[in-house]
Amino acid sequence: MFENIAGPVTAIFAHPDDESFGPGGTLALLADKHPVEIICATRGEQGLNHSGAHHDHISAIRSREVGQAAEILGIQKVHFLDFIDGTLCNKLYHEVADKVERILNASRPQTLITYEPLGVSGHLDHIAMSLITTFVARRSPFVRRVLYFCVSREESGLIKDYFIYFPPGLDREKADLRVDIAPTWERKVRAIKAHRSQNKDVRMILENLEKLPREELFLELSVNELGP
Repeated sequence: MFENIAGPVTAIFAHPDDESFGPGGTLALLADKHPVEIICATRGEQGLNHSGAHHDHISAIRSREVGQAAEILGIQKVHFLDFIDGTLCNKLYHEVADKVERILNASRPQTLITYEPLGVSGHLDHIAMSLITTFVARRSPFVRRVLYFCVSREESGLIKDYFIYFPPGLDREKADLRVDIAPTWERKVRAIKAHRSQNKDVRMILENLEKLPREELFLELSVNELGP
């Protein structure tokens, strides 16, 4: 399945929990054979999610949770860029990109993983990180491919009243890569549950995932498409 993937892998997201709620099963599969790291642009300061935590404490809580989830998935390191949750706007694009690029230059991953261009859920922070990942990939000669995590139309249809617009998802047959995550399913579930402060989302996601095939979908941008 990953015969064309060699060397380190870096997954680039906006918030703690994006790694587990998203391509956690694939990250665990890759981590069994390759060094995998995560770049997290924020510490999820806005993610109170009915946890009872105060704003002053939630970033520390969520930072610990993503560390626990990363350990479950086999991820070697989590890098925080320490931007503020909900602020990833146009004026910060190059500042975020510069920080991402410095980390990538140190580890020189051949594969990057991020969200599809609509951010999976339509979250503007997710969209920003997808765009920034593509921008940095084009500037990094060691990057061979970018995998964009998608949700299926079936999964998208199960999510109601989330953001102002939740994209419709991808038809399975249109995915460039369909990853069977049955071997790492239990690790993905444990990693999702590690994000205890996000209990409302955890319950919803696990309930929805039980109704769906145990697979994760990706679109792929190869080195030939990255261009100069």
